[in-house]
Amino acid sequence: MVVLVINAATFFMMLAAALLSGSSSLLSGALDNFGDAVTYALSFAVVGATGMAKARVALFKGLLILSAAAAVAFQIGWRLLHPGIPIAETMGLAALVNLAANLVCLWLLTPYRAGDVNMSSAWECSRNDVMEGVAVILTAVAVWAFGSGWPDVVVAIGLLILFLRSAVRVLGTAWRKLYAPLPES
Repeated sequence: MVVLVINAATFFMMLAAALLSGSSSLLSGALDNFGDAVTYALSFAVVGATGMAKARVALFKGLLILSAAAAVAFQIGWRLLHPGIPIAETMGLAALVNLAANLVCLWLLTPYRAGDVNMSSAWECSRNDVMEGVAVILTAVAVWAFGSGWPDVVVAIGLLILFLRSAVRVLGTAWRKLYAPLPES
């Protein structure tokens, strides 16, 4: 439950920072935190549920990831049409706070990393969030050092690809579980 609250709080902080700084990579991180908060809530809701219920939740999670990817793609397109330099200091500060929050979540979820599919996926999400946090911090440094918005766009494209790969993987697994052929008797 603590990881749910942390991700919800960091979503709002990251969203505000993304809007203030004009950063596409921060927006990607904010949407990821929102998706994680919803994922954690759903994962907790289906602990002990049937395989079909877990597959339906996984299908929803996949659609949520795909929606985040669409939002990031839209933001990248907008940034390409309206180039600018994000405010590196705002990016860096928000990314540092987000990284600290994600490290706490990863630490809290480490005992569950070998658990069932929902709990181990929650740990995997937090591990990916730590890597994303480091990437956004490095992006803020690159934006500051080069005085350019291109590092932000490039990292946002990388995060978009990560979202799309995750969405395809989660949707494929959920689809196979929901619509697997019944065993013949």
